[in-house]
Amino acid sequence: MSISELTKRKIFDFYQLAQCHWSGSLNEPAFLYRLYKLDEIKSTDSRFNDAERDIWQHRENNDDWENDWILTDSRFGLNSESDELFLKFLCETIHPVVRTDEGDVKRIFEAYNNYLKFDGWEIYENNSMSGHPIFSYRKILLNNSQSIKNTKIISEKIDTNYVQTQIKRIEKSIVDDPELAIGASKEFLETVCKTILLEKGIELTNPKLPALVRETLKQLKLLPNDIPNEVKASETIKRLLMNLASISNSLAELRNPYGSGHGKEANYIGLEPRHARLAAGSAITLAVFIFETHQKRNI
Repeated sequence: MSISELTKRKIFDFYQLAQCHWSGSLNEPAFLYRLYKLDEIKSTDSRFNDAERDIWQHRENNDDWENDWILTDSRFGLNSESDELFLKFLCETIHPVVRTDEGDVKRIFEAYNNYLKFDGWEIYENNSMSGHPIFSYRKILLNNSQSIKNTKIISEKIDTNYVQTQIKRIEKSIVDDPELAIGASKEFLETVCKTILLEKGIELTNPKLPALVRETLKQLKLLPNDIPNEVKASETIKRLLMNLASISNSLAELRNPYGSGHGKEANYIGLEPRHARLAAGSAITLAVFIFETHQKRNI
């Protein structure tokens, strides 16, 4: 179970502190019918046959259940090992049919993501209804990784909307669109290399990624032949530089059959997020190394 009991408890404590209720403008049975077949769930009260009557009696009539009763009621599985059940519940609480005040939706949405990010999940807008957002959930596989954090080194120096868009595109598409993440990773590395070469007054006539990376490494004196043999661990350094240079070739080769920008046959099967994460991590690692070296050379 990746969403901790502590996170779930904090979210339900938030409802209390924010003076909002999880069922929004609906009564609890009406809300829960959107997720469960209440008339097929057994009652815990011997006087009733199903959960709908059970909930009405103890929440509407007697009001002797706490507001967070749903979290600990095993019939609804919010505290089970299924993260999806809990996340579907959260998304439904800010559905436009359930909650109409846009300010409340924004406040609750931000609170959810503030708590969920520590467990590797986020709520995001993936559709709309009459101009109002509908939300879903996804795992955060790269948002908190060192690779994406490292892009800040570059984005702070090359502060353009294009670079920011590239970084966000990589970050957001790892899970939902691995092909886009691979294509964006290649473009990000290309941008870094072109920016450095432009500063040095060099423009390639055939600016394909492998050529761009090789010329950039050459200008920064990072090719294996640039390392004197007498330097300590020179062979290891040369081998590492050769492997770094090969990343651009591999990324270009991967992007052609799998990345965005090329049509595929009808029975095409794409790569998975783990492959996109590997491609993005490799591209970012190389881009940051190149850019940091460039910055150091200019000091």
